[in-house]
Amino acid sequence: MKFKIIMAMIRPAITEKVLNAARGAGATGDVVISGRGSGSHESKSFFGLTIQDQTEILMFLVEEHAVDTILEAIKISGELDEPGRGIAFVLNVEKVAGLESQMEKFKEQAKSKYL
Repeated sequence: MKFKIIMAMIRPAITEKVLNAARGAGATGDVVISGRGSGSHESKSFFGLTIQDQTEILMFLVEEHAVDTILEAIKISGELDEPGRGIAFVLNVEKVAGLESQMEKFKEQAKSKYL
């Protein structure tokens, strides 16, 4: 099986909404990392100090056949078509260890997609 990582950087207020949409689209697990950053919009300042927006980084390790469906669910639920809402992208994965407990679910998903 081939795996990919879907990463999404979104506002913390919509994390649960995006996680639920991704799970509904077939994601079997996730990692959420809190962070801060700035996008293409001008950063705000307060008394000369730059204020960076809080963000959450969502990571999903998924079997490649499920990528398009899950990414679309993230895009819609996170309203990523709107400026300043966040971004999502996909990375290739070379090797994976520790997924033995989820392999049956991945196989079932692949069968339903391709057969």
